[in-house]
Amino acid sequence: MALTEFLPNEYGYVALVLAFYCFLNLWMGAQVGMARKRYNVPYPTLYAIESENKNAKLFNCVQRGHQNSLEMMPMYFVLMILGGMKHPCICAGLGLLYNITRFFYFKGYSTGDPMKRLTIGKYGFLGLLGLMICTISFGVSLIRG
Repeated sequence: MALTEFLPNEYGYVALVLAFYCFLNLWMGAQVGMARKRYNVPYPTLYAIESENKNAKLFNCVQRGHQNSLEMMPMYFVLMILGGMKHPCICAGLGLLYNITRFFYFKGYSTGDPMKRLTIGKYGFLGLLGLMICTISFGVSLIRG
């Protein structure tokens, strides 16, 4: 059986939204790389130490914005992939919401004021909650046959 016979046609939207997140993640990584040069934080240092670098907080906020996105990525991908099998359009919309809020989460964090990550970024959890509900719905439908 071909995979395209198993998945709904609209599942393509799920794949595109996930690919968009991959580009967003690459962009965030590039921002960290530029911040390393700007704030003089060499590899392999993960976080700058404030007693050694006057710009440590600025760099650490950029790094933390990206790191948090990496920490959330496995859960986001699993919820998108599974929930999207039953609810592809809903999951694609929720995933797009999550991607957009992740961008603003990162931009806010990168200002050096961690509270600014929540201005728009806090709404990403609505996307995740919706994806959890879609994934639960998918799981229940499998159990019920």
